[in-house]
Amino acid sequence: MADARPYENLADVITRADKIWWSLDRDDWLEAFRSHPKIGEKKAAETVSAQASQWSGQEQAGVNAVSRETTNALAALNRAYEMKFGYIFIICATGKSSGEMLAALRERLEHDAAEELPIAAAEQGKITELRLKKLLTGA
Repeated sequence: MADARPYENLADVITRADKIWWSLDRDDWLEAFRSHPKIGEKKAAETVSAQASQWSGQEQAGVNAVSRETTNALAALNRAYEMKFGYIFIICATGKSSGEMLAALRERLEHDAAEELPIAAAEQGKITELRLKKLLTGA
């Protein structure tokens, strides 16, 4: 990203970030996934900046103040997903309710590993785009 500077506008930054993201390999994607807390949790597996932690909290607002039943279901499905695929469930949670995230978790648990990884990577790409917009525009 730094080598391609300067950028003309935000759209150019996002386009370049997306191109770089899709040029990475599985291990790079998995490293990025580890910087996210599981849906319904606050702490990522790897240390992240205070800003990233704050953004994760905002993005997961749909699971704040949910019932114990929903919290338990999210935790159980998160565990099942991680056991099946070897990495946490990644979803661009912004604007999604806990019910929508539960439905997505259930649906994606039906996938095989080859089918699921690009879906998780695409969700990470959406998160990256949102965070670039926040970082560069304050929005």
